[in-house]
Amino acid sequence: MIISIIGVGLLGGSFALGLREKYPHVKFVGVDNSAVNQKIALAKGIVDEILTLDEALQVSELNVLATPVDAITKLLPYMLDHLPDGRTIMDLGSTKELICKLADKHPKRGQFVAAHPMAGTENSGPGAAFRELLIDKNVIICDKEKSNPDSLALVETFLRDVGMKIHYMQPVEHDLHLAYVSHLSHISSFALGMTVLDKERDERAIFDMASTGFSSTVRLAKSSPQMWAPIFDQNKKNVSKALGDYIELLKKFKDAIDGRDMDASLSYMARANDIGRVLAGIEKK
Repeated sequence: MIISIIGVGLLGGSFALGLREKYPHVKFVGVDNSAVNQKIALAKGIVDEILTLDEALQVSELNVLATPVDAITKLLPYMLDHLPDGRTIMDLGSTKELICKLADKHPKRGQFVAAHPMAGTENSGPGAAFRELLIDKNVIICDKEKSNPDSLALVETFLRDVGMKIHYMQPVEHDLHLAYVSHLSHISSFALGMTVLDKERDERAIFDMASTGFSSTVRLAKSSPQMWAPIFDQNKKNVSKALGDYIELLKKFKDAIDGRDMDASLSYMARANDIGRVLAGIEKK
């Protein structure tokens, strides 16, 4: 079997590395516009060979589309146009509504599986990929009923074999939830990073004074703008709503602090503390 990774970065590279142990006889081929990414992917053993997209489509049983989401929307229709019968495309995009709507228009919709691994780091590119990234992480499959049973089973098998826990959602539901639990946290981190950099011109002072709390909160600000800008754009309605809700709460905190209303501040923080109970309950499942 041959599996192609289109966009050999953190997610696609980690997916390939995670499968190699269980499938030593599977050949992995890479498709990437960056010559640097190609060299790193070959050197790390993520892929065995670099091919063009057209070459990969003709030889691969599974094509893993792991580019930024704006590239996915451009590539997916073309790939479905040129996909041989009996082959499968899986995407790993962080938005799903627009991608699934595009796939729905194609007569080969059944050969496509829409997936989103809930995993990642603030780093990007094949150099950041590692075998354990996807272990025990959740992955969401959208519109599973629209995928051919054989394509769906193939993707589900590989996702489980890299250690992922599969969940199913509709695309609209997926994008709404992700706006709050993923996309908003990245915007918050980007904004915090900008705020501190604009205020603190002395970069050395930032590093000298920064605590582990600051570092963990601002970690996501190191994420790839090329990946996240298209995500925010494709999910703009939900992201805007989430940002509006967040801004309203920030205003409440500001008003409480300006008015020296410690009771209000304590109340807001006590409510927020409940997130620990929620997350603990999720981790036990």
